[in-house]
Amino acid sequence: MRADRLLSILLLLQVHQRLTSRDLAERLEVSERTIHRDMEALCAAGVPLAAQRGAGGGWGLPDGYRTNLTGLNPSEVQAVFLAQPAGPLRDLGLDAAARAGTLKLLAALSSPQRKNAEYIRQRIHIDTAAWHPSQEKAQALPTLQDALWQERRVHLTYQRSDGAPVERLVDPLGLVAKGSAWYLVAEVEGEVRTYRVSRVQAARLADQASVRPEGFDLAAYWEKSAAQFVASLPSHEAVLRASPAAQPHLRHGGRYTRVEEVGPPGEDGWRRVLLRYETLEEGCQFALGFGPEVEVLEPLELRLRVIKQAEATARFYAGRAAEAP
Repeated sequence: MRADRLLSILLLLQVHQRLTSRDLAERLEVSERTIHRDMEALCAAGVPLAAQRGAGGGWGLPDGYRTNLTGLNPSEVQAVFLAQPAGPLRDLGLDAAARAGTLKLLAALSSPQRKNAEYIRQRIHIDTAAWHPSQEKAQALPTLQDALWQERRVHLTYQRSDGAPVERLVDPLGLVAKGSAWYLVAEVEGEVRTYRVSRVQAARLADQASVRPEGFDLAAYWEKSAAQFVASLPSHEAVLRASPAAQPHLRHGGRYTRVEEVGPPGEDGWRRVLLRYETLEEGCQFALGFGPEVEVLEPLELRLRVIKQAEATARFYAGRAAEAP
């Protein structure tokens, strides 16, 4: 609706001070001509908009100008009160502030809106924690937060994936919570990199101010980086046979395995299963977890690995049985 768009324009200008017609058109997903018509409507309504030409120009509002938010529509109220990830807020020490802010927002809403907020809160709850959350210790998180708020560089002692510690002087750009794990996005020697916070053994603020690349967008960087990471993961396919006893549990998969397809049952009730796995060891562990209820048909390499592991397990327990009194 146009009224919503006009309000969005005012809020965007309050946040960003100055935006071009192209910026506004891209953010609101309309044409620049539509933005020009909206600006004319706002000016006619008495909003003191000012247009500045040239480099660094655009639309702006006078310093100190604020518009009162007259109301949120029902969908916006629902979205606001659902977007409260408790785990990350608690890690950042902002859980109490989030509760206080929610209370203030509730108080500012009209009575029907408060009822809508309570209605959605009682019917939908979002739990971002995994069933088996990791016990990662992000001890450096408070220091990294301080570095971001103060815009300071940070000296890191970081444990690489091979276990070796390395020293880094980084420009922190942002923190990202992925499930229960925290990641630091930082620029090092002109390159933007991602560090797992649980591997930061020590962090110390430097005296120098950090430098943020012009136009850097944390969310856009993370989305692109995550997509590249997933695309780079090794991926293999296997064809299995699963018994009726195993079939109800196939979809659970594992962290590095995924059941892509389950075929129709044969005369004996067994089904063909297409499994995708990252490493040979992961595929082997998935198959062995079902014992004789799952058979690997192909690839031959995985089938032979499962046979070898099963035989080794049988020999191990046979030896233990012989040693038992």
